[in-house]
Amino acid sequence: MHLTVTGKQTDTGDALRRHVEASLGSILEKYFKTAIEAHVVFSKEAHMSRAEISLHIGRGIVVNAGAATVDTYTAYDAAAERIAKQLRRYKRRLRDHHAKAREPAEVSERARDYVLAPIAEEPEEEEDAGGGPTVVAEMSTELPNLTVSEAVMRMDLADAQVLLFRSRSHGELNLVYRRADGNIGWIDPELDPTRRTRRREG
Repeated sequence: MHLTVTGKQTDTGDALRRHVEASLGSILEKYFKTAIEAHVVFSKEAHMSRAEISLHIGRGIVVNAGAATVDTYTAYDAAAERIAKQLRRYKRRLRDHHAKAREPAEVSERARDYVLAPIAEEPEEEEDAGGGPTVVAEMSTELPNLTVSEAVMRMDLADAQVLLFRSRSHGELNLVYRRADGNIGWIDPELDPTRRTRRREG
């Protein structure tokens, strides 16, 4: 596994890197031995130390976790525990995914992923100039072909708020997202009976 350890306004010496290597090695030995790469970033948040771990464990599977405490080592340990918890929760399904990954790869669909600057509030009397929001960053992202349960697993592992995917059952674009009440929302246009009616009439 290729490991990178970097610090933003934080010193990452040999002792910290050895701690990270030993910890991730122990977690992966227990749950998922064939990880491809890992990135660990340490940074400062006011008086707190923050650790962010990103673990690429297979085709299309990324596990992310982060934590902030008063100490660099305890911040990392807390983030690593979250990684272990996520892998433990999905251990069987990840092993099934790993077995499927040995099969010929499907042609993956790509989409553009944009980061937009927040829209500043303007006086009501000003008319809209017609310009769109400012694009801060643009990248290419995979649009995977998944079942709903697989999409929820990937969103959870990536510690993401939303995941867009193409439904394996009917090929439509679907969306899963985290609701404010802690549940998972699922948007599936194929389930809209008016949409199906319009298709038949067309």
